[in-house]
Amino acid sequence: MFDNPDNVEERLHVEEEAKHFRKVLQTFSLYKTSALMANNRRRKDYHALTERHKNLIPNYLNHLNTIDRAIGKNYAVVKQIMTNGQMFSDGKDSSLLHTHTSEQDENTQDEITEYDFDKLRSTIKQFVRDWSIEGKPERDVTYQPVLQELLEYYKEVPLSERAKINVLTPGAGLGRLAFDIAKSGFSCQGNEFSFYMLLASHFILNRIERIHQYEIYPFIHSFSNIPSFEEQLKPISIPDVLPSEIPQGIDFSMVAGDFVEIYGDDSHKGTWNCVITCFFIDTAKNIMEYIEIIYNILKPGGLWINIGPLLYHYENMPGEMSIELSLEEVKNLVRKIGFVIKKEKTIQTTYTANPNGMLKYVYDCAFWTCVK
Repeated sequence: MFDNPDNVEERLHVEEEAKHFRKVLQTFSLYKTSALMANNRRRKDYHALTERHKNLIPNYLNHLNTIDRAIGKNYAVVKQIMTNGQMFSDGKDSSLLHTHTSEQDENTQDEITEYDFDKLRSTIKQFVRDWSIEGKPERDVTYQPVLQELLEYYKEVPLSERAKINVLTPGAGLGRLAFDIAKSGFSCQGNEFSFYMLLASHFILNRIERIHQYEIYPFIHSFSNIPSFEEQLKPISIPDVLPSEIPQGIDFSMVAGDFVEIYGDDSHKGTWNCVITCFFIDTAKNIMEYIEIIYNILKPGGLWINIGPLLYHYENMPGEMSIELSLEEVKNLVRKIGFVIKKEKTIQTTYTANPNGMLKYVYDCAFWTCVK
């Protein structure tokens, strides 16, 4: 008997997803090997110098040895993240849940690229933004305006009744904004597509017992634009708050998967009081689809708060469609679909920047509050 075409497509999708998840786990498991190899390249380059030039930087090798030790400390945290891969309990296929080590899945190992390791390094830096004292200034620039708008819109709702307000945060990353919303008394669901982020967010949200439990070294992977070796080796303690401190009666959850696939059907139509998008809408292949879904899943009078740039993730990516609109076109589209824009302004911010680094990209983020 032949499979129904829909069943075949679904099975292939699950198999592809499982393969990608194994690749992500393999990238985690090879973090230490990859990082040490990069450091060994620097040693090789140092030894290629003339003796005169070596003598001009007498502490360089000692610094590389210290970096090696910091890589080992990072890997201890990476291993903890890997051991907590059992997070896809909400309808995910169990074949995704097997933890792999560097000795497993040798075929997958051959496919891992520098792009994959960069995703992991970016995830490590995301801990700084979302869950450290050092990341608070950057967090406050983007998260505080969002939280203030949320509290202002529902100011007539008593604190004891806030749990009845359902807030969705797609593109939740490591979950700090969703956590802050839930801690403010609202029921909140985060949604995230990246397995790198999902592994890390599950670890930080579910496996932490005390504040500053872990120490990471997020800035050791690049020697560019560092003011000093001491700054490069500055440890960051995570988390700065205890993620389990959510008020009783609050529904707080994280859902894994593609935003369009999960929320694009009728089961979510008119079920959400508020959608908050932070550095998210430019992840769309078709931004019109995103905005339509946000509109459809909101209840009448529902609130949409957005903050972020328009750095379209799929622009010029081979084999992928991408519709790129200007900010003016996006706001016109928001109105055409049925939203009423109540507030809008521009907020300047960095994103996962090294607080003490010599290079910072500053985004002029579009911030708006819309009502359905």
